[in-house]
Amino acid sequence: MVFSSMFFLWVFLPIVLILSRLIPKKGQNILLLLASLIFYAWGEPKYILLMLLAIAGNYLVVILMDRFTRAKKFYLIVAIVFNVGMLGIFKYTDFFIGLINDIAKNQVIEPKNIALPIGISFFTFQAMSYVFDYYRGEYKAEKNPLNVALYISFFPQLIAGPIVKYRDIRTQISERSMTSEKTVEGIRRFIYGLGKKVLIANTFASVVDGIYANDPIHLTGSLSWVAAVLYMLQIYYDFSGYSDMAIGLGKMFGFDILENFNYPYISTSIREFWRRWHISLGSWFRDYVYIPLGGNRKGEARTCLNLMIVFAVTGFWHGAALAFLFWGIFHGALQLLERTPWGKLIAKVKPLGWIYTTLAVMIGWILFRTESVGYSLEIIKRMFMPWKFTSGMYSMWEFVGARTVIAFVFAIILSGPLQLLLKKFCPKVMEKLKGSVLDLILCVGLLVLSILTLSANTYNPFIYFRF
Repeated sequence: MVFSSMFFLWVFLPIVLILSRLIPKKGQNILLLLASLIFYAWGEPKYILLMLLAIAGNYLVVILMDRFTRAKKFYLIVAIVFNVGMLGIFKYTDFFIGLINDIAKNQVIEPKNIALPIGISFFTFQAMSYVFDYYRGEYKAEKNPLNVALYISFFPQLIAGPIVKYRDIRTQISERSMTSEKTVEGIRRFIYGLGKKVLIANTFASVVDGIYANDPIHLTGSLSWVAAVLYMLQIYYDFSGYSDMAIGLGKMFGFDILENFNYPYISTSIREFWRRWHISLGSWFRDYVYIPLGGNRKGEARTCLNLMIVFAVTGFWHGAALAFLFWGIFHGALQLLERTPWGKLIAKVKPLGWIYTTLAVMIGWILFRTESVGYSLEIIKRMFMPWKFTSGMYSMWEFVGARTVIAFVFAIILSGPLQLLLKKFCPKVMEKLKGSVLDLILCVGLLVLSILTLSANTYNPFIYFRF
């Protein structure tokens, strides 16, 4: 089930929202847990057992850590093997089988064709953070298994994040209030996220998918640029829109989920980009991989190695393909580059930093989208040597229509430039907009347009469901 589906909007969400206002406070967590399990089981009923196994396994490990304190490190290792093993079996088995077969130049092992459970990368990381933070002494062991189950399976952020740490939400699980102000703000945030997803991301998705469905030899330089730019915007509005909807849903049920995006495309360095993009994932890898490896405390060489390890793992976390691994390594290499005098130069010359960062991120997204190093190199070659590729099977206007152009204009304006201008010249205008008549009109208009678009078009992909 996806947030931008008609069933979720007209059936699931209204029923859960109404019931949450009718039942006593003591039953709220049980309601949300049942709703979350139904939400997950709706698309893949058989994998609900995997979800329950993840909940039970991590709950039990912490209970054992609490009871047998001298064996805490042993149980921590058990938890890591359990979670990484589960993720590895379902996500990476066929990848490694393929590598073995490629090396042997023969099908030594038959592919298992294991279907990837939706959201496994996200709920596995949440479960691991629960164990890690308990091991560090961040909180006492949670004795109520229902609280742990709700934390891991909470449907607003179950499928694609934000990745929530238990320490940030544990008090809200047992003590929270559902106020009318929070509900209104949640609905507002959800509608804006829905508009970003349906009206902008989906519009670009149909164009990008249409272009990349072709062999690159048929694409001109200009068409390659169109695909790269639109995908860069698509993935931002797709994922940040989903995060907005998740945060909005959380507020409707009394939860404050941390922000996941902060206008990453205004960044003037790759380091800044990763402080603004998928903030919850970056925070997870910083806390549980980078810092345990030594962070920046063991000299420059070790710091560089730690950064490369973190970004290689980040890339591989996104998908079982070499292209994702190279994407992570590419971003890691750029982080190292920025530790040289180049980093000081772009810090001083902001326009240069923005151009460099935008191009670098765009190139990385090509690799991310095509999932093929060879295909990506062909696209990049056409982009940066367009004079060699002026003829192709298709013209740009066979893919791009008036709706795409309109969406593009809004996408550029709303990706950071407008917010920067308002912050500089009218710093209080955004606060005044919230709850105003104009805000209400915008929300109603976005909701109506989104519903009409969803009713007229069944094309509703979501990028991060694959991870």
